Amino acid sequence: MVFAERRIIMRKLLENDEAVKEESVIGEHVSVGRKVAVRKCDEYELNRVIELVADIYESSDGPDPQGKKVLIKPNVLNDTPPEKCNCTHPVVIEAVVRYMQSRGATVMVGDSPSIHLKNFRPVKIGIEDVCRRTGVSWVEFRDNPVEIKLRKSKIKVARAVLEADLLISLPKFKNHELVYFSGAIKNTFGIVPGFIKGKQHALHQNRRSFSEFLVDLNEAITADYFLMDGIYGLEGPGPANGFSKKVGLLLGSTNPVALDIIATTIAGYNPVDIPTTSEALSRGKWLSSPEEIIYDGPPVESLIIKDFIKIPVSSGRNISLQFLIRRIKFLRKVERRPVFIHSRCTGCLKCVSICPVNAIKPHPVKKNYIVLTDSKCIRCFCCSEVCLDNAVEIRRKLFGP
Repeated sequence: MVFAERRIIMRKLLENDEAVKEESVIGEHVSVGRKVAVRKCDEYELNRVIELVADIYESSDGPDPQGKKVLIKPNVLNDTPPEKCNCTHPVVIEAVVRYMQSRGATVMVGDSPSIHLKNFRPVKIGIEDVCRRTGVSWVEFRDNPVEIKLRKSKIKVARAVLEADLLISLPKFKNHELVYFSGAIKNTFGIVPGFIKGKQHALHQNRRSFSEFLVDLNEAITADYFLMDGIYGLEGPGPANGFSKKVGLLLGSTNPVALDIIATTIAGYNPVDIPTTSEALSRGKWLSSPEEIIYDGPPVESLIIKDFIKIPVSSGRNISLQFLIRRIKFLRKVERRPVFIHSRCTGCLKCVSICPVNAIKPHPVKKNYIVLTDSKCIRCFCCSEVCLDNAVEIRRKLFGP
C-alpha cells in the first residue's frame, strides 16, 4: 500500500467511517523498500548532520516530502539532558526538521514519554529550543487520541500520527531490558499516548507476547521513514540508565526491520535473537530474511562494536522451564528482575505510577524505600525506564525479598 493510500484510510478513520474501521487494519499490505544507508558521523555538529541526513534519506529512497505535512517522532523516553544518551539527540532532530523544511514540507514534532503528564514539554533535552529555532510546533500526543484496529485488538494512538501526510521516526541506538534493543520497531510504541502504554505491558506479560504486540502496532502504522541516531548510543542497562557509548553512525531506511537488523548486528547481537525482529521476519511483511537487505555504507563487519555491553539474551525456548520459573518462588529469583537500591531513591514514586500490575509500593514507614511484590512482577522493567536516579537495577537477586 503506497503512502497516499494509507493516509486516505487514516483520514477516513478520523472521519469515523465505520466500514473502514471494521474492514481495515491500517498497513495490512505494507510496501516498503529494502535499502539501508549507513554513514559515519563522529559528533553532533549541525551542518554536518544535515548533510548526512540528506545523503542517507536520498540514498535509501525516502519519500518526497514536498508540500506534505510531516510529523517527526523522536525517541523521548523522558526529559533528561542529551548527555544521558537515552533519547534522540536534539541536533539530529533539528537536522531532520531543517532538511524536511528545505524540501518544502510543513513540519511538527511530537512523542509520548514513559511518564506523560499533561502539558509535557521536552525542555532539558533541548527539543523545545529546536522547535523555537525552526518555527515548528511540539504536538501533544494525549489530545484526542484515535482508536485503531490491530491484528488481534484495538488501541488508541496519537491523532497527529493520522493527520500527518508523512511520519518520520527517529529511534535511538540503545539497549532495552525487555526487547534487548530499542530500535525502529520499538520506537513506534511512542505513538501510543500516556499511560495507555502501561496497559499494554499488563496485557502482554512476557517478552514474546509484547514483541508480537509491537509488530502488530508497526503493521498497523508503519512510519514512512526511519533515521536512527547512532552518533552516541546507550550500552548496558537501557533504555534509561545505561552508559554513553560512541558509535559514530547515522542509519536510515524506509524498512524498520532491515534497519534494526543492521543496527543490532553493529551492536554485536545476533539479529534473530531480538524478539521483535524474529517475529517480524516470521511474518514476512517487511523482510523474510536478512539476505534481502540492500546495504549502502561501510562494510558492516568494520562497524561491529566488539566491546558493546549488551543485555544478556535469554533463549526462552524451554517452555516447561519457563512455566516452572513463573510459578515456583525460588526459581523466580533466578530471573533478572528489578532490584531497588534504596540509598539512591529520592522518593519520586514514578516507578509506583508506571507499574501496570501494581507490584510496587512505597514502604508504609521507611522514607524513600520501595517495596516490590515479586509474585506480582511481570518483568516488564518499566520501573527501571522511568527512574532517573539509577535506583532500579535489573539483575538476579537470589536472596532477600
